[in-house]
Amino acid sequence: MRSGARTGPIGSSAGARREAPSRLAERGGTFTSVPTTTSHPPRYSATPRRRRAALLAAGASLLLPLAAAAPALAVPAPGPSGSPAHSPGASATPGKPADGKAKPPPKQPPAKMSTVGGELLGRPGPQVQLGPGAPELPRELSGNSWLVADAETGDILAANNAHWRLPPASTLKMLFADTVLPRFPKDKKHEVRPSDMEGMGEGSSQVGMKEGQTYSVHDMWMGVFLRSGNDAVHVLSAMNGGVSKTVRDMQEHADELQAEDTHVVTPDGYDAEGQVSSAYDLTLFARSGLQKADFREYCSTARTQFPDEDHPGKTKEIVNTNRLLTGQDGVTAYKGMAGVKNGSTTNAGNTFTGVAQHDGKKLLVTVMNPEIKERNQVYKETQLLLDWGFEAVGHVKPVGVLVPPKGGFPADKSGGTNGQASQGAQAAVTGGGDGMWTAVGLTGGALAVLAVAGFVVNRRHPLPERAARRRPGHAAPPKNPPSPPKD
Repeated sequence: MRSGARTGPIGSSAGARREAPSRLAERGGTFTSVPTTTSHPPRYSATPRRRRAALLAAGASLLLPLAAAAPALAVPAPGPSGSPAHSPGASATPGKPADGKAKPPPKQPPAKMSTVGGELLGRPGPQVQLGPGAPELPRELSGNSWLVADAETGDILAANNAHWRLPPASTLKMLFADTVLPRFPKDKKHEVRPSDMEGMGEGSSQVGMKEGQTYSVHDMWMGVFLRSGNDAVHVLSAMNGGVSKTVRDMQEHADELQAEDTHVVTPDGYDAEGQVSSAYDLTLFARSGLQKADFREYCSTARTQFPDEDHPGKTKEIVNTNRLLTGQDGVTAYKGMAGVKNGSTTNAGNTFTGVAQHDGKKLLVTVMNPEIKERNQVYKETQLLLDWGFEAVGHVKPVGVLVPPKGGFPADKSGGTNGQASQGAQAAVTGGGDGMWTAVGLTGGALAVLAVAGFVVNRRHPLPERAARRRPGHAAPPKNPPSPPKD
């Protein structure tokens, strides 16, 4: 079952806040429109009035058609991503630790870091400016670096070492996809040659591509997003002119996005000497990628069929390794979760960037390398930050902003036609923002127990000239801009 059909991009509403730099001239979002409820009770204190409001919201949620998400059944465990440092683009097998040879990251953040997006973001440690009625930050946060941003306005609600340059693991695949995905139509076919997967290290995590077999670009991107397949990364890189060219292209795109903390060495994000990114930059990659209809489809797909390498002409089921989307491996699916990408290597630890919507509020959260080395800790901390963020929106003063690309956001040329919605899906249209949101809720129905439902929202909105003008040094865009498993 494909559950990421007909998705649209994230962007800003008409009432731009602060330096809100980004709004996109296209349809948007991969969200289910749900009220502000959480996947588990918040672990911070709340006033009685806020508790009553939360209870009322929870009751209201029962009246809405929510997508049901249940643990995946009989699904092979995903493996850690990565490759030996001398073999760009490979990753480790399921159940085996990634054994890259790059130096481990420093244990302490620099005293001063980049100030792209705001002066406070250059300071080490947690940065938050609480206003009246704002909840305290969760106490159970151990990530070396994390960030919570309003996906609409780009306002950063809170951050911790946002610009600390750390190994990114497979979350760097968001940059790979954002760079390469627009270059090939999804229906293009490619027969895999032996040279396509050269340099992929022994034990690399794979979706299961085989030399001599033919795959569509659509299938390969499903393999990249759902199974963190480095075989798919290598084949797509070969189609793009090779790994070295793809790395150069990714670096150029990172520079265009003003992701100044990022240095690309491998296309898949595996540990390699000098390869780093930051929570800030990873969030920029996610926000840029989510402007593309195909990117939204792939990152929000819970499960789909993929060509079976051992049985030509037949398919096998693959399931997204984003546990907050699929609800597997002991993690409860987060209501409103719509992607984006997880990762894990020896030096990077666990990394994750996710996007979710509750009651019209849309948040991006990135967490890098939690110090608490418990199973699924990166997802637990992401849940805490999402819960906090949905309660904090409107009650905190932003500590920074996600900057736009140097040239502004281009129009989505992929057409927004992303396949068919799951059978039995119900569409519900709601107003909001510029009056241009179209939220589509997928109900689980009889599939609630056995399947993972998808989340879809379509949106159109303009990229505001005012937001660009308010950032000094940036020209306004044109009015119509074109153990258990790791991953």
